Amino acid sequence: MTGATTTDGPHAEEQASWVPMICIALGQAIMSFNVASLPVALGGMVQSFGVPPTTVATGIVAYSMIVAGFVMLGAKLVQRSGALRVFRLAVVVFCVSQVMMTFSPNATIMITAQAVCGAAGAVIVPALVALIAENYRGAQQATALGALGSARAGAGVAAFLIGGVLGTYIGWRPVFGILIAVSALVLFLSFRLRPDQGRPDVRIDFVGVALAASAIVLISFGFNNLNRWGLGIAQPGAPFTLLGLSPAPVMIVIGLVLGQGFLRWTRRREASGETPLLPLSVLESPAERAAVYAMFSVVALEAALNFSVPLYIQIVQGRTPMATAVAMLPFNLTVFFAAMVIVRFYDRFTPRQIGRFGFVLCTVALLWLALVVRNDWSSIPVLLGLVVFGIGQGSLVTLLFNVLVTASPKELAGDVGSLRGTTNNLAAAVGTAVAGALLVGLLSSAVMRRVAENPVLPPAIQAQVDLDSITFVSNDHLAGVIARTDASPEQKAEALRVNTEARLQALKIGLLLMAGLALLAILPAGRLPGYRPGEIPEP
Repeated sequence: MTGATTTDGPHAEEQASWVPMICIALGQAIMSFNVASLPVALGGMVQSFGVPPTTVATGIVAYSMIVAGFVMLGAKLVQRSGALRVFRLAVVVFCVSQVMMTFSPNATIMITAQAVCGAAGAVIVPALVALIAENYRGAQQATALGALGSARAGAGVAAFLIGGVLGTYIGWRPVFGILIAVSALVLFLSFRLRPDQGRPDVRIDFVGVALAASAIVLISFGFNNLNRWGLGIAQPGAPFTLLGLSPAPVMIVIGLVLGQGFLRWTRRREASGETPLLPLSVLESPAERAAVYAMFSVVALEAALNFSVPLYIQIVQGRTPMATAVAMLPFNLTVFFAAMVIVRFYDRFTPRQIGRFGFVLCTVALLWLALVVRNDWSSIPVLLGLVVFGIGQGSLVTLLFNVLVTASPKELAGDVGSLRGTTNNLAAAVGTAVAGALLVGLLSSAVMRRVAENPVLPPAIQAQVDLDSITFVSNDHLAGVIARTDASPEQKAEALRVNTEARLQALKIGLLLMAGLALLAILPAGRLPGYRPGEIPEP
């Protein structure tokens, strides 16, 4: 790897080549592109495999669960065998998973391919951070971390656009075929990365792996099924009941208990001098814990918004995935550029100031969206709100990641990467699930109240229309349901009006609650470091 030394003064630092960063950024991009392409390819897979959408969605769940549950194990493999060696092996495994995806004859092979892809991702996530720490220092390292966040956002934009075009005119398989070629390119470019030495003395805590993976999988799976299985009382869709209770919240509680058990076990291993699965030193200071809390909050907010937008564009408005891509393009592009540009402000403002300002932007954007949304995501005021939220979100993700990396020594970079991967995947699952359960719950409550107060819809018509059991659907779909009843034209029009107004009210209240979460997140942001790079840390 070549490098050049700046000559701007006696304190200038050596500038490393940016060629290795191309490889690292592409390593992040292939993972993000894969997972972002799955929702876009959902319809094509359903048609190809002849299975319901829930079966195809299992592939998405399989990927997220394995990454979140085993990324800490991946960090230990990186430390034990060396980041570069493990990274190359993981890229090869990722390439194999994409071959399986591209040529999968049935849904079982597709789900297996995503599970294999998740196993590769659980190793690639911490390896990327370790490679950045190995190849870059100082201001270049901060810029590289920003590029990593931008690669994630840029891959999401590309997945929506490429997946939408290819899925509409050719099919879903070429979308994943592209990743075969790109992963081969990543493997080729990896030979420009600086080689590192592993530490064979690092021991793997398999008890910790079992506790952490079980906790994360149970929490994620519980939140993902809150809407289908029930928040409290078990719904008909629940696979089993516990004295009439839904298994979803029980899974969440058990997962939290196992998480506490993991922390106690880790402290015990550290006290006895044994190697823990996750060194608690990466969470030792209040600033590091605040960064994790804030990162969880902003990723959960992003996931909730990313769920709400396709819900209203594709389900409510009945438009295509391309329409979703176009509507989300300003947001994703803003996240992309904000993640890169924010590093230029590190010398002017402290992480605490940037963090607070970022969450203020998110709060203002969500409040604005709740005020101006009119079931039309393409309107200029709505796009403005998405852009403002993108500025806050992109700035925060890069800042918080940088705080975690710079607060820990280089040898713990892989552990910081695993902590980031666990936090991001768990927050994404929780944010999506809570948004879904919240919006559907708000819709059901609003419909029931409006129907009960409406003299135009008598009980006999209500029983036929069954409005209280209808989730988010388009007006055309609802009109088809009402057409099969004995309702008069006036009653049919009233049922459509009730559903339309209830949808909008559910969305507005959901956005207001999301704004409340963004406002609360200002509190942990206030515990971020209050000094700029090069300054003496505050006591």
